[in-house]
Amino acid sequence: MARILAYTTPARGHLYPLSAVLAELRDRGHDVFVRTLAAEVPLLRQRGFRAEPIDPAIEALEMSDWREKGSMAGLRRAVAVFAERAAYDAPDLRRAIEEVEPDALVVDVNAWGALATAEAAGKPWAMFAPYPLPIPSTDAPPFGPGLPPARGPLGRLRDRVLAPIVFGGIDKVSLAPTNAVRAAAGVQPVASASGVFATAPLVLAMTAEPLEYHRRDWPASVELVGPCSWEPPADPPPWLAEIDRPLVLVTTSSEFQDDGALVRVALEALADEPVVVVATVPSGSPDDYAVPANARVERFVPHGPLLERAACAVTHGGMGATQKALAHGVPVVAVPFGRDQFEVARRVEASGAGTRLPARRLTADRLRAKVRQRSAMAEGARRVQEGFVAAGGPARAADLVERRLLAPHSRPVAAD
Repeated sequence: MARILAYTTPARGHLYPLSAVLAELRDRGHDVFVRTLAAEVPLLRQRGFRAEPIDPAIEALEMSDWREKGSMAGLRRAVAVFAERAAYDAPDLRRAIEEVEPDALVVDVNAWGALATAEAAGKPWAMFAPYPLPIPSTDAPPFGPGLPPARGPLGRLRDRVLAPIVFGGIDKVSLAPTNAVRAAAGVQPVASASGVFATAPLVLAMTAEPLEYHRRDWPASVELVGPCSWEPPADPPPWLAEIDRPLVLVTTSSEFQDDGALVRVALEALADEPVVVVATVPSGSPDDYAVPANARVERFVPHGPLLERAACAVTHGGMGATQKALAHGVPVVAVPFGRDQFEVARRVEASGAGTRLPARRLTADRLRAKVRQRSAMAEGARRVQEGFVAAGGPARAADLVERRLLAPHSRPVAAD
């Protein structure tokens, strides 16, 4: 059996899906070491992982892209944060490699310095990505704006014209910082920002069709394994058993992005509807909201028990919350505020698993109308749920790690 070292950014939305894969590897007898945000270390140790916190300087550099106006300004700020963190996560991973002496590495897609360090280390390694991969494709619209999939010759022409503009804009912002990080680690530069995804022998993309667009030109390193959803075990809240009407779950980002307007509008929009609203605000305060009689606002409630009862989920378009709902076959109303959320929301709509409502158009009337469409989206949500199951989840991700990275150390696995 092998020693596996996993490294994440300070984001629970990245750690939790990875932890499902690591638990599968642990159960197969591998020795799993984790470096992640300090608050999660005790839980990981309870689960049988050898966990230690990442450098606290990394956590001190908070993601502040939500303060910027416009998507490109937000991207510039996010890139700056990733590059600043790289100065700490690169040596942090090097120290961990020296201490653990792992047989293989699994590294967060957003830990730029750690990715370059893993590449330079000369060990088998994988990258994991819990959000849609911004990789150019002839079968998908250019990544970022949340464009609808091409329909017919005009749509394909649109994509050919816009692709160099969109990806050129991404490169203009991120390519130089990316290559500066890579140069510091002693690895070769990449020709485009998306070229980073070709540097890892294995990329675990934590999504699947039909939510993700079908592509014939995925890089050979990319494997779609499904969302691998996981959350800390917790008893269902006592009040859940008392709910006798359709439940609507409203979620906001676990990493602050000033999306509290989604909860305020949802409470207003659904106050007179024959539903019960449960809103979670992990990066906010429940005291900030006027709560009608048919609603609850909580900082944290485990989503699993709620989704087992839910008729609809209203999300901020975050990949974690959105895919968790769809993994339960629950239709989604996605209200994107920024980051990759425009792409997630468009995929929800294109797959027929829900609807989208851009935050700039968010009103009580529009949101109410979207929630009322939930029944028409139930079949699409079930199709996505089935696609997630077919992708194989943590078991297939662990198979791939064993086959691609650990062949000398692991037991044989069945062919795909």
